Amino acid sequence: MTIIFDKSKKISLDDESFRSELLAIASKIKDVIPLGRGDPDFHTPKHIVEAAKRALDDNKHHYTPPNGLPELRIAISKNLQEKYNLTYDENEIVVTAGVQESIALAMLSLLETGDEVLITSPRFTTYDLNVRMCNAKPIPIPTYEKNNFSLMPNIIEEKINDKTKLIVLVSPNNPTGAVTPPENIKKIAQIAIKHNLIVIADEIYADLIYENHEHLSIGTLENMKERTLTLNGFSKTYAMTGWRIGYVAGPQDIINKMSEIRHSLSINSCTFSQFGALAALEGPQDEIIKMKDEYNIRRKFCMKALDDIGFSYGDPGGAFYIYTNVSNSGLAASDFCKKLLEKTGVLLFPGTLFGDEEDKYIRLSYLQPINKIQESMNRIKKFINE
Repeated sequence: MTIIFDKSKKISLDDESFRSELLAIASKIKDVIPLGRGDPDFHTPKHIVEAAKRALDDNKHHYTPPNGLPELRIAISKNLQEKYNLTYDENEIVVTAGVQESIALAMLSLLETGDEVLITSPRFTTYDLNVRMCNAKPIPIPTYEKNNFSLMPNIIEEKINDKTKLIVLVSPNNPTGAVTPPENIKKIAQIAIKHNLIVIADEIYADLIYENHEHLSIGTLENMKERTLTLNGFSKTYAMTGWRIGYVAGPQDIINKMSEIRHSLSINSCTFSQFGALAALEGPQDEIIKMKDEYNIRRKFCMKALDDIGFSYGDPGGAFYIYTNVSNSGLAASDFCKKLLEKTGVLLFPGTLFGDEEDKYIRLSYLQPINKIQESMNRIKKFINE
């Protein structure tokens, strides 16, 4: 007997089907250069790996409290204060299975049926899925190349109505690499206070800020700590994507609710991964600095190469992405990505996978060694010329 399920109104797989199509094509090509995924090509620094190994050898593989190891939460609290001037004690922090789980916990804790959530767009569409699963509605806040894809306060205010519950602020942004400047962050804070909104500040890329750009954590501003959830983690900064360790810091009442929900989802984050995260914060930062310097070298090379090709982009002030306009190739971005992959073996993702309704942009992730990036740009140039 065949069981047929109705397509869920909460979950759309249209974007995933095109991503899967690209990955299927790539799997049949020998010398693919993948510039699509957001997974650092560096390995996790050795001292972090060794700390996790020691934890296993010491039989530290049982449950931890749902909100995480106390010593890790203390270290996170100290790190937030020193790096971002954010003041949270260990009881205002929940350690999660990556920022993905932080997003889910935030939505489950805060949303009710019919609520609306304003989300920076283009965006990491995990937000959309989590909002819809709570029977709420994601409302994209468009950003534009002419503004370097910074979030503009006036556009936010235009979208607010009596159903608006949350603003999701992602800076630096995925997929654009945009850093929303401090003056805009301050205005967004004023809007949140004026309309009594909660802000989810996704700062997973906050350690990856390049010259001439400045990160401001909105939770540091007056009257904002009590209405801000700050999300961060270890995946991007420490090349720990597979370790699945993130965290959320926020007001005690919301954090308590998240801890209870968290217990029913996964009980706690992987125990030995938490000990690795503790070593990441308390150990040497030399490898982290080297990784960031290398990202910046790649970033500058890609910007120069794109200029030479004639593709425009917003200023990529953070993360490790460049959101690139390929419309002068004569192809829609999705067609560009597919044909480029088939003919040259360079794998890129179109902006349509990130909620962008304009099929003009691609996300370029500079997460390959510089020689492979150079080769990819040569292939793209050849593709354009042909």
